[in-house]
Amino acid sequence: MNQNKTMKDMIADERPYEKCERFGAGSLTDIELLAVLLRTGTKGENSLELARKLLYPDTGVQNKDETHLQNWTKEELMKVQGIGRVKAIQILCLCELSKRMAQLSAGKELDFSKPDTIADYYMEDMRHRRQEHMKLLMLNTRSKLIGESEISKGTINMSLVSPRELFVEALMKNAVYIILLHNHPSGDPSPSRADILVTRRVKEAGEILGIELLDHIIIGDNCYVSLALEGYLGNA
Repeated sequence: MNQNKTMKDMIADERPYEKCERFGAGSLTDIELLAVLLRTGTKGENSLELARKLLYPDTGVQNKDETHLQNWTKEELMKVQGIGRVKAIQILCLCELSKRMAQLSAGKELDFSKPDTIADYYMEDMRHRRQEHMKLLMLNTRSKLIGESEISKGTINMSLVSPRELFVEALMKNAVYIILLHNHPSGDPSPSRADILVTRRVKEAGEILGIELLDHIIIGDNCYVSLALEGYLGNA
């Protein structure tokens, strides 16, 4: 399909609207789905080509994750020719909706005793972030979530992750168990030395206070590592 054609030049089965109507939304490519939402392109460039530029930008950035559409800000989107304030906001809302729907779907099967279901639930929220974010998940005696809190932003290390502040939060919620969760923007969830040190420090502090650290899960790009399953908590 020649994406430089105008929509009127394309045969009906090539146009995203008509293709969706005839064959269903599942038949559309990612580019075609975004083109339907963009509706219009620019002079000399139809909505399909504009969608392609947004989804697969030729920016020269070595790390492909940095160019992922969900990472873009409104200001960055508006720098693309053909994307004004309204379209930029629509795209941001689309990305947020897709993230929430992914969480809603994963949440139906969420079991805090299973690292895979926890990783699935938080994957879309965390895997596109440009910086490391660490969450504290707090659970009751039945291992049900009673609260979550973001406790660190930036490179994870012992100076940024304070067990004292972490457990103050957990004690206020009357948590019996906690789980640490953070992302690696590189996409590789392999634990660093700092990750392991933080995990051990929090585990030891929890043993003194009677709040058990069940796991520390590291989110990568559609993959994860559970430090409990890897044996770093001594209970795998």
